[in-house]
Amino acid sequence: MIQRRGPVWWETALKRGSRVVVLTLGDTVAGYANLGRNRARGLPYEGEIYELYLRPEYQGLGFGRRLFGDARKELAASGFEGLAVWALAGNEPALGFYRAMGGTGVARSSETFGGRMLEKLAFGWNG
Repeated sequence: MIQRRGPVWWETALKRGSRVVVLTLGDTVAGYANLGRNRARGLPYEGEIYELYLRPEYQGLGFGRRLFGDARKELAASGFEGLAVWALAGNEPALGFYRAMGGTGVARSSETFGGRMLEKLAFGWNG
C-alpha cells in the first residue's frame, strides 16, 4: 500500500483536508493513518480514520495500536468528537483489531472495489 500511494495521491489527500500520521522506524515508513472529517453523514461521529495501514512485517508487534492511538489523538486535537472506521467485512484481522481497540459495530454498507461489490462494516468510538 505504501508504494501504491505516490506523491500525487498524498498531495491530493492533503489538499482535500486529510491529515496523515506516519509511523517510521529508522528510515523506514512502517505504516500510516489517513484521517479527517467523517464522510458518512448518517453516523454520529465527527472524525474518521480513512485508512490505517501497517506493513506486514510490523503487524502483531503493538505498532498498529500505537498508530491507531496517535490517529485518534490527532482527530481529538483537531476538534473532532468521536470517530468511525470502515473495514471490509471479509478482512477478519482488521475486524478483530478494531474490536480489540474497543470499537462498536455501528453500520454496514457496500462499495465497489475493482469491479466487485464488497460489504464493509463501520466501527465507532465516542469522545
